[in-house]
Amino acid sequence: MFVKTAEFIASNTDVRKLPEPSLPEYAFIGRSNVGKSSLINAMVNKKGLAKTSQKPGKTQLINHFIINKDWYLVDLPGYGFAQTSKKNRAEWERFIRRYLTQRENLQCIFVLIDSRLEPQKIDLEFCCWLGEQGLPFLLVFTKADKQSGVKSDQNIAKFRKALLAWFEDVPSIFLTSAEKKQGMEEILATIDEINKNFIPPIVEQQ
Repeated sequence: MFVKTAEFIASNTDVRKLPEPSLPEYAFIGRSNVGKSSLINAMVNKKGLAKTSQKPGKTQLINHFIINKDWYLVDLPGYGFAQTSKKNRAEWERFIRRYLTQRENLQCIFVLIDSRLEPQKIDLEFCCWLGEQGLPFLLVFTKADKQSGVKSDQNIAKFRKALLAWFEDVPSIFLTSAEKKQGMEEILATIDEINKNFIPPIVEQQ
């Protein structure tokens, strides 16, 4: 897939006020400071589309972007450490979970994992929660350029092994680098393939 246009549409925390669910939608989420905004910008080849920051927790809303006029990319707040209050973090968690379980046109969740780290409990628990909810997700390991390929492969293998304690099989895995644009084409090709089978949900009139 070639990304021709990528535009910001809306930000909010109320699932009822999201854009009409007439297009396929893909959510990107991960632990705070995993490099989500950088990956999104690299993927759509538009610097500054998603706001990056040195401080974890920059994203605090459900951010919708429309790509090529025919699908939505959704940038969700990171889970885990963020420089904000416990009250704010609790509210983020509530609206994120409402969004993930209630959004009719959500096709897949891309869970971002830092490839430099050993398996983190918070990432494993989030993946298990998605599995319990029956929500389809794929794993995106970030920052591959920050270490050797051998080290990335080792950490991915450990994460895969940890997930197999809860899952019969592990979702597809992408190893990425926003810096080098590694893995971007593979993610876009996956989205393109899923889009081919999208059927808009029937939305009841209010």
